[in-house]
Amino acid sequence: MTDFASEREAMVEGQLRRRGITEPEILEAFRTVPREAFVGEKYAHLAYGDHPLPIEAGQTISQPYIVALTIQAAEIKPGNKVLEVGAGSGYAAAVISRIARKVIGMERHHDLIDFARERLKRLGYDNVEIVEGDGTRGCPNEAPFDAIVAAASGSHVPKAFVEQLADGGRIVMPVGEPGWVQELVKVTKHGDGTLMQQKLGGVRFVPLIGEQGWSGPRG
Repeated sequence: MTDFASEREAMVEGQLRRRGITEPEILEAFRTVPREAFVGEKYAHLAYGDHPLPIEAGQTISQPYIVALTIQAAEIKPGNKVLEVGAGSGYAAAVISRIARKVIGMERHHDLIDFARERLKRLGYDNVEIVEGDGTRGCPNEAPFDAIVAAASGSHVPKAFVEQLADGGRIVMPVGEPGWVQELVKVTKHGDGTLMQQKLGGVRFVPLIGEQGWSGPRG
């Protein structure tokens, strides 16, 4: 039997804390969410490796460090309402939910929706809602958001994200061509409507498909 609790703690210390993720609330969130429950049984024994893993519908779950880096950059805090685009199996949404007040996870792959909802319900993450639809349009019925994060790379930051962001809100997402190294960027919206963009480093993500993203299957 795999000792998932010990592997989870080793992941928090080795992959997160030693690489600059030191916020106690982020580390505690990763300690409490069982990543093995969000991947297929075939890959559960690899759940705490420092790499992405396959999930249903031919998609992947991001490596823990990238999820943590995104949360850190987005400055997600207690009381925040967060939109996650590309919810996948629900893992990142579950982690974010241990910090934020509410999480809306957008997912376009129908086959992933039921899996994510069942896992989140079974594990008691009742402040997460998974919504099926085009994530590049955001979720206007739930806006404004204190933070918007995306687990897929677009050609640009969608206008809908900026429009649905609260004053002082943060967007963190990869921007760049599919199949190549992309740039993780952070956009902060000031009270006067101006935007500040920062580059956070190179990453590799699947393409962001939708009306304000790439137009079809790519890379």
